[in-house]
Amino acid sequence: MIFVPAVQPLAAATPLAWCFAFFDGKLLLPDARALQPLAVQGFEHLALARHYLGRLDEVDCWALHLSEAPAGWKGTALRAAMLQFPDALMGVASRAAQVLEWDRAHRFCGVCGTPTELQAHERSRKCPACGHSAYPRLSPAMMVLIWRGRELLLARSPHYAPGMFSALAGFVETGESLEDCVHREVAEEVGVTVSGLRYYGSQSWPFPHSLMVAYTAQWAGGEVMPQEDEIEAAGWFDIDALPGIPPRFSIAGHLIRDSVERLRNGLAP
Repeated sequence: MIFVPAVQPLAAATPLAWCFAFFDGKLLLPDARALQPLAVQGFEHLALARHYLGRLDEVDCWALHLSEAPAGWKGTALRAAMLQFPDALMGVASRAAQVLEWDRAHRFCGVCGTPTELQAHERSRKCPACGHSAYPRLSPAMMVLIWRGRELLLARSPHYAPGMFSALAGFVETGESLEDCVHREVAEEVGVTVSGLRYYGSQSWPFPHSLMVAYTAQWAGGEVMPQEDEIEAAGWFDIDALPGIPPRFSIAGHLIRDSVERLRNGLAP
């Protein structure tokens, strides 16, 4: 499935559309069947906000904030919904959630407090009084999987599901590069040093508007000392005796599984 993003339709509307409708912070899914393209007009009378996203395999995609859930639809936590979507659909659902959150959070100018106006030619809201423009926010964050021989350093935060461990992660601070962030977060969260950073990949993460940039790195020294109030537990795990890890729909799930495969084949992650 190929997605082509756009702010406004570039051609006549398609008869059916992918409708990513949200109510009360949850994605609405039809009862007893999978999400599928349908007539967007069926939602228009309930739409508090409506944003065009682009086309997925030549089918229009819309993000909708509804005043109530239509009959036959139920709200599902976005994370749970994304688990059942193919990658392309998951990506558009993520985009829809972030666009709606940006629209909700920038109804008023952050400079002078005047109500902002949605712009037709770009994804922005502009203040008619002072001219300030607000674009969808993006919060870059690093993720790093540290390895040592056949072991991986995994940690868990208090909000993780019971028994779940993952790679280290943290938000980039002002004036900091991604690489600087990796070294700082690793030192703060588990007290070790790393070398040989290698870029793995990135993922848009709509909780609420992150860009996860993932690396692997080799342990260089230090004993694991979990940061109080941030890390509940951390330690080295042999690749054949891993704890629970994130599912593959997240970049952490891919990063850990792909690194395990490389280590089993005698390769560095």
